[in-house]
Amino acid sequence: MQSTARRYVQASAAVAAAGAIWCVAYLQAGLGPEAVAYLFVPVGGALATAAVFTLTRRGRDLDPVEARFWRGVMWAIGLITVGYAWLAVDMFAHADEVRTRSMPLPAAALAVIGFLIAIWSLARVPVVSAGGTEQWRMILDRLIAFLGCAAVLWYLGLAPMLSAREPWSRQAMVLVGLGLLVAVGAATKVSYIAGGPVDRVAIRFIAASGGVPGAAVAVLAVQYGYLGSVYAQAVVMPLAPVLIALGVAAQDRADRGLRREPVRVGMVLPYLAMVLADVPLIALAFGAPLRWPVRVVLIPAVVVTGLAIVRQYLAYRENARLLRTSRIQEERLQHEVSHDGLTGLANRALFRQRLTAVLATGAPASVLLIDLDDFKAVNDLLGHEVGDRLLVSVAGLLRAEVGAQGLPVRVGGDEFAVLLTGPGADPEVLAERILASLSHPISEHRLLIQASIGIATAGPGTGVNAVLRNADVAMYTAKQQGKAGFVRYAEGMGEPVLAHMQLGSELRRALDNNEFRVVYQPIVRLGTGRLIGVEALVRWHHPARGVVSPAEFIPAAERTGLIVPLGRLVLRETCRQAAMWLADFGPDALREAGLNVSARQLHDPDFVADVADALAESGLPNERLVLEVTESAVLRGQQISRALFELDRMGIRLALDDFGTGESSLSLLRAFPAAIVKLDKSFVDGIEIDDGNPAAADARQAVARAVIQLARALSLDTVAEGIESPEQVAVLRELGYALGQGYHLAEPMSADGISRLLARQAITVRSVI
Repeated sequence: MQSTARRYVQASAAVAAAGAIWCVAYLQAGLGPEAVAYLFVPVGGALATAAVFTLTRRGRDLDPVEARFWRGVMWAIGLITVGYAWLAVDMFAHADEVRTRSMPLPAAALAVIGFLIAIWSLARVPVVSAGGTEQWRMILDRLIAFLGCAAVLWYLGLAPMLSAREPWSRQAMVLVGLGLLVAVGAATKVSYIAGGPVDRVAIRFIAASGGVPGAAVAVLAVQYGYLGSVYAQAVVMPLAPVLIALGVAAQDRADRGLRREPVRVGMVLPYLAMVLADVPLIALAFGAPLRWPVRVVLIPAVVVTGLAIVRQYLAYRENARLLRTSRIQEERLQHEVSHDGLTGLANRALFRQRLTAVLATGAPASVLLIDLDDFKAVNDLLGHEVGDRLLVSVAGLLRAEVGAQGLPVRVGGDEFAVLLTGPGADPEVLAERILASLSHPISEHRLLIQASIGIATAGPGTGVNAVLRNADVAMYTAKQQGKAGFVRYAEGMGEPVLAHMQLGSELRRALDNNEFRVVYQPIVRLGTGRLIGVEALVRWHHPARGVVSPAEFIPAAERTGLIVPLGRLVLRETCRQAAMWLADFGPDALREAGLNVSARQLHDPDFVADVADALAESGLPNERLVLEVTESAVLRGQQISRALFELDRMGIRLALDDFGTGESSLSLLRAFPAAIVKLDKSFVDGIEIDDGNPAAADARQAVARAVIQLARALSLDTVAEGIESPEQVAVLRELGYALGQGYHLAEPMSADGISRLLARQAITVRSVI
């Protein structure tokens, strides 16, 4: 197609060149009759029609919009060509009347129809899609551009033809006017096409094919009168087919992916058209006579001015809307940067900024640091969505309680803060109000939540970090004192907190330096004293402090998360040692080896795999391992429940430790896959006291009796913990307990101590046999 389009361009250019050569020869030497001048337009038009036909013949390769446009152009050029061919035949038939003869009406009608089809085809080319104000702006721009260009073409083109000394026929002036109209319409259209299927450059050539010959013919008519028709037919009008062929070539080039993307759409043309519409007014200002063609052109000039005013008003409204939208977006961004996305409260950054500003002025300021107690249980048991709704409700509660006295803040997670700066604001009174509000159910889920509050007041010269650190220390102290309360910071309060934090760092070092040791407390039969199992316990042998109590370091390990690697160490060592005892003393020497497991460990997604690895590495049978969990740990969410049921499916025995101290013991025994129930020491203490009051003795033994009966009904083993006297053993045996552990039976001892017990037990068995 590329070579074909080029050939049509060359052929039509050759026709135009031939017309120019003939015209020179005719004027210089009188070559041939004047009717020859009328041959070049239809010949060139036939070539242009063929070029467009060749483009449309590709069928399915063309976009439907592109095909529709070029088919319309083909019919337009074809009809115009037929009309001018008719004119040529008529001129040869009336060779002596060439200069004064008008175009036959049928021929003119065909040409007019062709121009109208061309205008219609241009009108149907899609422009930039827009809506609302932008659509109206585009319509106004196109009207301004059209009227402005049409006004100047009327003033410089058609109007002079109408007032020329030798006026041309009405047919000629109508066709010239339509050609100029095609040029104006195409020029206006091309400014608003945003890379559609119809190439912008091709449309520019179509515009030029109507505008260049039309303007040139108008000039010739004014300057040369009837003689100008020879120049027009032989030299000027044959340029139209050349420009159309160039448009076909441009479209073909665009279809092959060589289209040049537009840089700007419709930005300059309306302003240029406004300037052009003022040309007649400028001419009048410089002394041009006020004749009727000028009066006609004043109408579009006034209309263009009015349209420009409307357009500027729309632009003003749009700019105002954009500025308003930009301001709203800027305010929204500033709000998002300085506020929490979930609760809408101020965030940590804004909190520090406001606190810094207040401290810089020396004004009194207090900070309340509020941490929700046990909020993690809400997320674990009810889900994060419920937890989020609870946080939103807490935020609303803080807004209501703080009011205009200060700034409520969400610091992060389940931690909030309040900056109090109001005159006479009492932070302790506010803390009491907040705790009182939290004593009632909140959120749509009607949940009860508690909080620990730390209060710090900024003294003279106090820095931001110091105030926040003091509030944090006070809040931590409130948690240590039992939660659901508030504490005001005092000098020296941070020392025990710092010591507790240092304990966490020492735990990490102790793990790295292998300072932890595993000891084992025997579990024995109460009737015979025979060792049937052990419970593994961990001891910390501090290089400077000696043996550190588990009551001191286990909570720190839980808080720091080090309970997970510490528990892994105890698990592996227990499995390894139990397997060694079975290998040394036989499979009947030890029925079970147990250890405590915390909720934090069960939350670890790798815990079940760690248990499986420890059993596999040691060779300990799964059923010989007992994992002890507390009631509170079992109630900590779905992750723990899944882990426990997976361990039960592996054949590992699960024990419910400290049974009877929780709130859901009975329901737990049905929902939890327990194999063993361990009676808590608190129900063993005082169980043996005989004060001569049978009713009081029955009351002290009621829980122990209920637990053994419930365990028997559910086929569970029972172990009594914390036995410290032979009298307690006697009462427990009478109640039905067969197994127990405690300092009276055996204290925790090293692995070697257990080995000696097992050795003596084996000797006793052999001697009996």
